[in-house]
Amino acid sequence: MNKKIIISLIPMIISLVGCQNQKENKTYFGSWNECSSLTALKEYINDVTDKKSPNYIPIEDRIATFDMDGTFIGELYPTYFEYNMLEYRVLEDEDYKSIAPADVVETANDIRNFVTLGTPLPNYDESHGFDMKHAYAAAKAYSGMSIAEFDQYVKNYAKNPANGFINMTYAESFYKPMLEVFDYLAANDFTYYVVSGSDRFICRSLVESLGIAPNRVIGMDVELKMSEQGSADGVNYTCGVDETLIRTDNLLIKNLKTNKVKQIAQEIGKVPVLSFGNSGGDAAMHNYALSNPSYKSAAFMLVADDDTRDHARKNVLDEGTLRLENDEEFQARINKLNNDWEKANYHVISMKNDFKTIYGNNVQITDFSF
Repeated sequence: MNKKIIISLIPMIISLVGCQNQKENKTYFGSWNECSSLTALKEYINDVTDKKSPNYIPIEDRIATFDMDGTFIGELYPTYFEYNMLEYRVLEDEDYKSIAPADVVETANDIRNFVTLGTPLPNYDESHGFDMKHAYAAAKAYSGMSIAEFDQYVKNYAKNPANGFINMTYAESFYKPMLEVFDYLAANDFTYYVVSGSDRFICRSLVESLGIAPNRVIGMDVELKMSEQGSADGVNYTCGVDETLIRTDNLLIKNLKTNKVKQIAQEIGKVPVLSFGNSGGDAAMHNYALSNPSYKSAAFMLVADDDTRDHARKNVLDEGTLRLENDEEFQARINKLNNDWEKANYHVISMKNDFKTIYGNNVQITDFSF
């Protein structure tokens, strides 16, 4: 080889080696304690990214799925962000509350009464829980908004201080240790998707600051249509260049349980090898990953067991009086969750024991304000 060419290649080789060393030497998981769940994740990643391992997974098949609420963003107030925003939209937003349909107002009051009075959330009907009642109400509450208008509405609401916390807005309420999992997976050439029961466009707005692309977000969907489309079917309607997409009140899918599996199959087209969640609504997604016929897989379930740095205790209605779980009730519930998830072959992540910090050391919990 020409001596000049060799000399010119030396800086490039040094640069590539330097980048590789930098990647290998980078410290991950600064917000974690050493624990069995973290060890399991590291061992799994080291195994499936080692080309010499029989469990090696090609880069194109390194797919991970994450639930959102309670998995890497706080379930605050103490309900989901989308519940909180619906309550605000219907009961406090001066531009909407006077025109909100009666059933939507009822649903918003259900949420407020649950939080303030401990009144159990009612089912939508005999076969569907409150998640569906909320979903139908939310579809109506934001109907007519363009995609851009709704995105801005979500972001504006997320700027509010997170109820029950000091020094944190809703937009900042990410679990820092779980964000480090994103970084670690990306460094090991995994593609991760958000697969949430919350509205797809709410999720997109909230995770934009994390650099998660919109096409890697799957969630609850309502039907969209063009602003001048009216009642015409989209197959027979050609939109104009000046039209915009708007939300309708037609709910298409609530992305929970097995619906998550259906949406993953339709939108990703591959069975994940990693799955992260925090509740029974994520079990189907976990089981789908664990059923992967081609590759070694793993599932992780986060348990909200830290009642010092987060609002982990549930409200209990005791003879008409609202109170928090006592120590015995709280620990019994946590123990049952741990046992259930371990029996299902999920790795359990303890917020209390595994996380050095949750939201950051400057964030403090306080009483909820109503």
